[in-house]
Amino acid sequence: TMDKLWLRGGFPRSFLADSDTDSAAWREGFIRTFLERDIPQLGITIPSAAMRRFWTMLAHYHGQIWNASELARSMGLTDKTVRSYLDILSGTYMARQLQPWYENIRKRQVKAPKIYLRDTGLLHSLLGITDQQNLFGHPRVGASWEGFAIEQVLMSARPPEAYFWATHSGAEIDLFFLHRGKRYGFEAKFSETPGATKSMRAAMESLNLHHLWIIHPGTQAYPIDNDIDALPLKEVSGIFSAE
Repeated sequence: TMDKLWLRGGFPRSFLADSDTDSAAWREGFIRTFLERDIPQLGITIPSAAMRRFWTMLAHYHGQIWNASELARSMGLTDKTVRSYLDILSGTYMARQLQPWYENIRKRQVKAPKIYLRDTGLLHSLLGITDQQNLFGHPRVGASWEGFAIEQVLMSARPPEAYFWATHSGAEIDLFFLHRGKRYGFEAKFSETPGATKSMRAAMESLNLHHLWIIHPGTQAYPIDNDIDALPLKEVSGIFSAE
């Protein structure tokens, strides 16, 4: 089920575990093995405790604009070192650096990537989230949902390139890509009855989007505005398979 996939992530032994406790234990073992064995086997010599600390910090920044200086200060490291740590996690498919799109428009646009942990099960382990009750009560639940929705959309659409878009005045869209020559936007909202916002309408206009979907955890698909629809995450695959 979608809720189980969101909580436990997509690694088969985590997803198929007999209980949430067993799933969390498997993920903890995976993280330890990845840091202590897999990374050194790639010829990378970083103390596992330092990388674990960085990975955990990154979990708290999940869904935010990358700020190397802020993370470096928090960890007492150089900007260059935290950048190299991020590149290691991105290169091993643990993290996603979603790049910004910029148009030649008269707006100051964000030019740093947004950072996500690609597997929400690992994200939840690093945040200390063990079950659905923990997840729904956690301050990062919205960011977790955003990353989960983005990964599911990208798995369905498989665009060669994907971006987010944001301006310094606050207009933004979580996900943007071209599909068969048309411009599509996606916004993830952890609400069963999401509506359109001023920010979404600004993105529609500035990016000349063909369509914008608001991806939510509910069960109902419904129109919101011209070319803006609310869509349950479980129905995302239908957008592209129908073409």
